[in-house]
Amino acid sequence: MSRSAHPAGPRHADVLPEGHYSAPPADLNALDAKVWAQTVSRDEHGVVTVGGVDVKALAEEHGTPAYVLDESDFRARARAWRTAFGADADVFYAGKAFLSRAVVRWLHEEGLNLDVCSGGELATALSAGMPADRIALHGNNKSTQEIERAIRAGVGRIVLDSFQEIVRVAHIAQSLGKRQRVQIRITVGVEAHTHEFIATAHEDQKFGIPLAGGQAAEAVRRALKLDGLELIGIHSHIGSQIFDMSGFEVAAHRVVGLLKAIRDEHGVELPEIDLGGGLGIAYTSADDPREPHEIAKALTEIVTRECEAARLRTPRISVEPGRAIVGPTAFTLYEVGTVKPLDGLRTYVSVDGGMSDNIRTALYDAEYSVALVSRTSDAAPMLARVVGKHCESGDIVVKDAFLPGDLAPGDLIAVPATGAYCRSMASNYNHVPRPPVVVVADGASRVIVRRETEEDLLRLDVG
Repeated sequence: MSRSAHPAGPRHADVLPEGHYSAPPADLNALDAKVWAQTVSRDEHGVVTVGGVDVKALAEEHGTPAYVLDESDFRARARAWRTAFGADADVFYAGKAFLSRAVVRWLHEEGLNLDVCSGGELATALSAGMPADRIALHGNNKSTQEIERAIRAGVGRIVLDSFQEIVRVAHIAQSLGKRQRVQIRITVGVEAHTHEFIATAHEDQKFGIPLAGGQAAEAVRRALKLDGLELIGIHSHIGSQIFDMSGFEVAAHRVVGLLKAIRDEHGVELPEIDLGGGLGIAYTSADDPREPHEIAKALTEIVTRECEAARLRTPRISVEPGRAIVGPTAFTLYEVGTVKPLDGLRTYVSVDGGMSDNIRTALYDAEYSVALVSRTSDAAPMLARVVGKHCESGDIVVKDAFLPGDLAPGDLIAVPATGAYCRSMASNYNHVPRPPVVVVADGASRVIVRRETEEDLLRLDVG
């Protein structure tokens, strides 16, 4: 592979545009364990390996771009959450983060439940053998078809999101001769420290029934009166990519306050409380996520303390980690196409994917790490922006990162912590086929979601 010199430009760390940048790492070849799956390392030739397979072999067999997922890491994280909360709580994996039939089977085997929010996710779960009573159906606008299918299948619970849905689910359940277990999702007025579009517990958003103004209490009254429903608890979700537990403390205080009001008005102590998910992961070395056992201890103590103060029995707690399980388990493998230095600014590194396989940078201003993975380099660092191949100026994968100054076309680079939402939110923008999901374990790789082809795209075009 050619290592010819590039045109003059801001190749080195001491030639940077004005602004605030972290100093380049002392060793660009080092891999920060916080942002990579557990089995990722460099071999004796400097090539990154995962699950015992090197990235050059993965690129040769499966092509690029590709999502590369470490199965043993996924299973270990799932077990850690299950163990942390123990037998007296429920862990529902949030399928929206990433779902496939292989993932469903892993979840079943590791003892986790599954939260789905569409008919497609429900179909995937059922087709892969997840017991229906371990599935929860979520969503702010479930269709009658989705609700009926869920009730017929026997899902363990449906999370009600509106006054209309309370009546809709009750009517469908009663028409089928069933009594459906449900929770009511409320918004508690807690705005998590996160992006506006992923903060989900303040009043001005589409999810849930507000606690303010007595709306949540009225929703409970209506649900308790309907024969087709068995109200088992209250659901609250305050946002995504959260590191600070104080938001959960406020949310739990307000949810328990509602539980106390329900007890006082109706003589009923609801047996469950779901605190949602949203716990953050490390996308860069600056992120410092909590371990599952720390989260479990903190949440359990918060709920127990609030219930004791309200003289309530402590309800069974549910949580919904999605990103926290699958996010760190995968990276996206790209091939470098062009390297374009802009004098006095930065170097643009174009890869063979982009916003069609990772929209989060454009959508949420998300930050990611990136590394050269097909070799090591002793070259001085350059400030780089990793961009995609799409006809869009906002097609940015990594906004600013340091990469070796001798980076060249044909090199392989990888963006870690892309297991959550990247494949789930992928598109065919510019008619680019979506990448495969390749699983590695015990020195072997296999495809669990195949790469789309141009034939797939044309097959849908029936005009």
